Amino acid sequence: MALLMIPVTCLGSTLAASQPCQTPDDFVAAASPGHIMIGGLFAIHEKMLSSEDYPRRPEIQKCVGFEISIFLQALAMIHSIEMINNSPLLSGVTLGYEIYDTCTEVTVAMAAALRFLSKLNCSREMVEFKCDYSSYMPRVKAVIGAGYSEITMAVSRMLNLQLMPQVSYESTAEILSDKIRFPSFLRTVPSDFYQTKAMAHLIQKSGWNWIGIIATDDDYGRLALNTFAVQTATNNVCIAFKEVLPAFLSDDTLEVRINETLEKIIAEAQLLDVLKNVTFIDEGNSFHFDAHGDMNTGYDVVLWKEIDGHMAITRMAQYDLRNDVFIITDQETKNEFKNLKQIQSKCSKECSPGQMKKTTRSQHICCYECVNCPENHYSNQTDMDHCFLCNNETHWAPVRSTRCFEKEVEYLNWNDSLAVLLLALSLLGIMFVLAIGIIFTRNLNTPIVKSSGGLLVCYVILLCHFLNFASTGFFIGEPQDFTCKTRQTLFGVSFTLCISCILMKSLKILLAFSFDPKLQSFLKCLYKPIPIIFTCTGIQVVICTIWLIFAAPVVEENVSLPRVILLECEEGSILAFGTMLGYIAILAFICFIFAFKGRKLPEHYNEAKFITFGMLIYFIAWIIFIPVYATTFGKYLPAVEIIVILISNYGILCCTFFPKCYVILCKQEANTKSAFLKMIYSYSSQAASSLAISHVSLDSANSNITMTDPSSGGRSATRQESKDLQAQAFAPICRENATRVSKILPRKRISSI
Repeated sequence: MALLMIPVTCLGSTLAASQPCQTPDDFVAAASPGHIMIGGLFAIHEKMLSSEDYPRRPEIQKCVGFEISIFLQALAMIHSIEMINNSPLLSGVTLGYEIYDTCTEVTVAMAAALRFLSKLNCSREMVEFKCDYSSYMPRVKAVIGAGYSEITMAVSRMLNLQLMPQVSYESTAEILSDKIRFPSFLRTVPSDFYQTKAMAHLIQKSGWNWIGIIATDDDYGRLALNTFAVQTATNNVCIAFKEVLPAFLSDDTLEVRINETLEKIIAEAQLLDVLKNVTFIDEGNSFHFDAHGDMNTGYDVVLWKEIDGHMAITRMAQYDLRNDVFIITDQETKNEFKNLKQIQSKCSKECSPGQMKKTTRSQHICCYECVNCPENHYSNQTDMDHCFLCNNETHWAPVRSTRCFEKEVEYLNWNDSLAVLLLALSLLGIMFVLAIGIIFTRNLNTPIVKSSGGLLVCYVILLCHFLNFASTGFFIGEPQDFTCKTRQTLFGVSFTLCISCILMKSLKILLAFSFDPKLQSFLKCLYKPIPIIFTCTGIQVVICTIWLIFAAPVVEENVSLPRVILLECEEGSILAFGTMLGYIAILAFICFIFAFKGRKLPEHYNEAKFITFGMLIYFIAWIIFIPVYATTFGKYLPAVEIIVILISNYGILCCTFFPKCYVILCKQEANTKSAFLKMIYSYSSQAASSLAISHVSLDSANSNITMTDPSSGGRSATRQESKDLQAQAFAPICRENATRVSKILPRKRISSI
């Protein structure tokens, strides 16, 4: 080994004082013969001087700038080959080598590659042109190098012609993993894809998003720059600036890799395939080439730290290519790794949960403003690009929310204060109905009860009021299909039955106290109580039945409100709902007309006057209901209809029964047969007198004769004659009307009683 070092030292001295190339042998940096020759490409010098001649001559010039680190790599190759030759690995076979100095220049490296491809044992060093190089025997069997990716790519394209294996110790450009372009290329270092991926991972792990990039101006630097820019953009890291420097300025920063020794050399024809399948172990770690010709090594993460004016380099972690993780060996370096997060390298302050990033006019996505998430949106992480939308049907979120909240289901609950008040009013109405029923039952044979149509009619009307008050309970509580279908139907049918009975009472009163024979005859034909009541109520039953069959009310979840789900009854058909209410209004209007006609009946028995007031209350309540119902939205919408039902029901109940109860309880002297007949007789006498006077006025107007005279005496004579004629006509008319009234009154009194 000592003998080997002497010529090596001399070789180093010779290389340090490199001279221009005169012959091909002068171009060789180091060589040793052998049965199998291995080529080597090392940038032992930093650059090649340019020619001073003009025009420039096509010749290899002198190289300058000796690189001791690369020279040591060349020595490592020589040492490895000598160790193999001195070992029993290759019995009877000697490895030789030809090492060339590329001078960090592509043209020099290509010149060396041409000599590698020249034919073996040929007196003239030449590369033959062939269509098939399978049987071609080149000067060397494999090439180690080069270091720079730019040089390696140029050399590899030439070596691909004969598929000569090329193993690089430093070329990391990602494009070299493309086996279509570089089928015979292998390397013992990872691709730049993993290097840039590790760097992007480290930046993300440190919490940085605002960085600068410095790269060398060659294929290696440019490709790495592009790959790193893509990976940083994927991690939302912005590049503040990019600086490209000449390649030779960055030589001192390149990581030194020593070429690993080939442990086995076998048959020449299968050399490339065998190299691809080589596996060796170093310090307990197994290494091999993958399908892209890249070796499964990783990276060391180093920290440059200035201590007392000197730059110290500390290894912090190892980057595992396969698992994309950093491996930290001790606690001290782990703490150093954590300290990286304390270094602030951000363009903008991070957005907290509940906020999102709003990009400013800057071209960088890392420069932004933080804005709060709007209503019904949320963000649960820092620095989110956008806020997530809550499911508006089931959830909601306030401004700057970090999560969605489930919507509460709302409806007119039994515990609601308004619902309790309305229920209390409904129960009070039911108590009034029961009390009136008891009072009328105990005074069954009194004129007041009989004049109301009898106990059966009163019971039917009171039952309708009871059902109307009870129907309000179906508007309160959680809506169900049954309650939605029942509440409108129950109210509509029961209220129609109530109005129909009152309509018959109004018609009966008008018939009892009508003194016009023609009107009386018409009312007699019209007055059919049971058929009319069944017909009027039956029409409403048909309307409600059609409604329930074709467009029945259903339970609906109204999700249009921002924070609650409104559970309500959807009426199914507004047309059917309006038809039901409109039909009741028509019956009420007819009842109002009949009652208005009989409003001047005897005082204590004047039911028509109070029916008129009851119908007016009904009309006022439901006229107000229409705009209020149309503009009200929310859980209190059913309460609007309950209030209208209570108002109309109370109005009719009070106007129909309260005056009678007052007479029964407080004026019992007026609730006797004699008092009743006396009042009827008095009313009939007044009606007959009014009727007679109206006939006299009509006849006198028709028989009036006007006389004209130019003198005032003539006018006085005319007026006197008219008065005499009116007096003569009044007596027979009064006698005739008196006879007519005397024939009518007894029958009217009987029918009224």
